[in-house]
Amino acid sequence: MSRLSVVLPAYNEELMVGKTCRVLHEVLTEAGISYELVLVDDGSNDRTWEEITKAGEKDANILGVHFSRNFGKEAAVYAGLAQATGDVVAVMDCDLQHPPETLIPMYHLWEEGWEVIEGVKKSRGTESLLHKESAGFFYGIMSKATGVNMQNASDFKMMDRKAVNSILSMPERNMFFRATSSWVGFKTTHVEFEVHDREAGQSKWSTWSLVKYAFTNIVAFTTVPLQFVTIIGGACFGCSLILIIYSLVQFFAGRAVEGYTTTLIVLLLIGSAIMLSLGIIGYYIAKIYEEVKRRPRYIISQIVRGKKDVYQEVNHDRSH
Repeated sequence: MSRLSVVLPAYNEELMVGKTCRVLHEVLTEAGISYELVLVDDGSNDRTWEEITKAGEKDANILGVHFSRNFGKEAAVYAGLAQATGDVVAVMDCDLQHPPETLIPMYHLWEEGWEVIEGVKKSRGTESLLHKESAGFFYGIMSKATGVNMQNASDFKMMDRKAVNSILSMPERNMFFRATSSWVGFKTTHVEFEVHDREAGQSKWSTWSLVKYAFTNIVAFTTVPLQFVTIIGGACFGCSLILIIYSLVQFFAGRAVEGYTTTLIVLLLIGSAIMLSLGIIGYYIAKIYEEVKRRPRYIISQIVRGKKDVYQEVNHDRSH
């Protein structure tokens, strides 16, 4: 019988872990689906790990993975994929905003032969207007930069073992799961879902965190910002050329105005463009530096299945 692994990255979700496990157990058991829940504690500073181990004592199908510190959601998703043993693997949030019942039609589509089933949001739920507009703006930028439609995309998806293994085989340290899972291809379809309201706790995504998330993942997935540097250079050259021609015309016509206004404007324009360009290039160099160091994406301090500690003398991901 085929087995479904559900990867649940968790950061400061002590109020939701227990209920999420209970709801998934009820939904999947009622549907007759053999399952495994892989909960990854991304270095939470509350009682999330205690709640995961407590849930594991009640359900032997729960695998808990504990990071030594916070490594970020992308690392937590990757660690969950690496530890999952199912024939098909789903990734969803631990706060139940991704509806567990949607896993059932996703699973049936997989049984029909689809290899990647994307969860597509019908709406963004009851988020504040500012948060919705910020998210829409930054996901729009990410869509154009990565070439993957991010407007209604989410990390909520189900993948065949072949697709999971393809993602795990990629050597880069900085991985953008939402785009990478689409980039690998395979036979893909989608299921729409309504975002549920968060029942407890607070969203970990502020406007500033969305900005950092967008820029970090754009750099991790595409070189478009480097092309933007070239565009800035060309624009500055064009503006400078126009100003040079204008200044020469004014000079030979005897209408040259004394002062430093034009010079100051040109210097500020070119200086700002250079600093912005160096910043973008420097960010790429920093990411290259991180890649060549070959540090692990994450470090695991403990792995528990049910009541048993199954951690083996391994403190990095399986790709090493």
